Amino acid sequence: MSEIRVRFAPSPTGYLHIGGLRTALYNYLFAKRNGGKFVLRIEDTDQTRFVEGAIENLIHSLEWAGIKYDEGVFIEDGHIVERGEYGPYVQSKRLPIYRKYVDELLEKGHAYYCFCSKDRLEAVREEQKIKGMVPKYDGFCRNIPLEDARKRVAAGEEHVVRLKLPYNRDIHFHDLVRGDITINTNDIDDQVLLKSDGYPTYHMAVVVDDQLMGITHIVRGEEWLPSTPKHIYLYEAFGWEKPTYVHLPTVLNKERKKLSKRHGDVSVDDFRTKGYLPEGLVNYLALVGWSPEDNEEILSMEDMVERFSFERVSKTGGIFDKDKLDWVNGHYIRSKSVEEISALSVPYLVEAGFIDDVFVNENEEWLNILIDTVREGMSTLSELPEKVDFIFKDKLQIEEEAYAEHLENENAKVLMQAIKAELEKIDMIDMEYAKGFMKLIQGATGIKGKNLFMPVRVALTGSAHGPELVNVLYLLGKDRIISRADAILNR
Repeated sequence: MSEIRVRFAPSPTGYLHIGGLRTALYNYLFAKRNGGKFVLRIEDTDQTRFVEGAIENLIHSLEWAGIKYDEGVFIEDGHIVERGEYGPYVQSKRLPIYRKYVDELLEKGHAYYCFCSKDRLEAVREEQKIKGMVPKYDGFCRNIPLEDARKRVAAGEEHVVRLKLPYNRDIHFHDLVRGDITINTNDIDDQVLLKSDGYPTYHMAVVVDDQLMGITHIVRGEEWLPSTPKHIYLYEAFGWEKPTYVHLPTVLNKERKKLSKRHGDVSVDDFRTKGYLPEGLVNYLALVGWSPEDNEEILSMEDMVERFSFERVSKTGGIFDKDKLDWVNGHYIRSKSVEEISALSVPYLVEAGFIDDVFVNENEEWLNILIDTVREGMSTLSELPEKVDFIFKDKLQIEEEAYAEHLENENAKVLMQAIKAELEKIDMIDMEYAKGFMKLIQGATGIKGKNLFMPVRVALTGSAHGPELVNVLYLLGKDRIISRADAILNR
């Protein structure tokens, strides 16, 4: 068997969608599992929808996700470059190549010039809809002799080139996810191959590029399934061997509709900004439509490469469950070193206005302890400011129920006075002092157990439940603790 070659070929019409990331991931896993090559190609033939910065976003998103490709379009020193033997890898640079193959189809009688105006095409489709027919091109220009058509083209008449499908012919192909599929040509349109602006359509360019770039497996979304017979016919018309097809199930929301911007975050950038780790997002996304044989849910990239196969990909759309994503992401937040999570989390604290760059540079250990104190309950990094705001607030909001249960008594007053008296003896709280602090208060007051710890916790954090009290004492420091004890005494 020849070397497996797959490609991810998005259009630069916006930032990388979460469904696109999964398609890239499955291509990558399949290539790596089989010792093949993974190519990144840019399909920019629809120039009207081109979005500035989309190619750069695509490359950065794949890099962030840890999805490494072997050839295609890269960024070097801030510039887009191409590497590989099969370039150009940007379709708008390949127009003469497409023109050559369009001419070949015209000569062989597998394509024809079409001169129909937009008004005529719309009228035909409207009439077909009224009659209950499937709207498609009616073949009006199919039988114009090639020489006559060329004269009209030479005279400057606006035109496109269409694929000339045979009538009433079954086209068969095998899909690694969907199995054997048959579609009759009578149910398919004579697809436009070359637009009036001289650019090829997706259908023409994708076949030529995949053939010339040696692509062996086409792994793409199921929305391209109805177009596949046209592509197979093009391979046949050129005398080329068709590749293997893999059509992936759509990523759906909980209402089983295609995940779209109307339903919230859908771009990789959205999830990155929200504080999802690449390991968490990629791990979860792999499971939206695929599962390993042992149904293991926490998988590193290496694990996925080792276990991936299209036989385990579902035929039905995968539901994108944010709660499950949060659970997976939380696992990675807890499993990484505190130094790594701290470095990734600090920008959220800076953005919230809690700290600045000077503070970051001077308080590395304090920040590491802060992150380690609260990360057990975190699902995303963006939750951090909310989790730690009790540390930074000058005026603490105390839960009414917790206040009533633990601080509206003489016991609490005694504890607050003892805390103040003890802290007046020292200059600052280090971790060693924090570890022995509650024993000092117990010794000074004779109060112990729940009656000791709960009032202090509520007074310092505002809640009866929360992080390790030793860490809280260290993080708050002498002055803030005294201030909070005073607030209870004054209340």
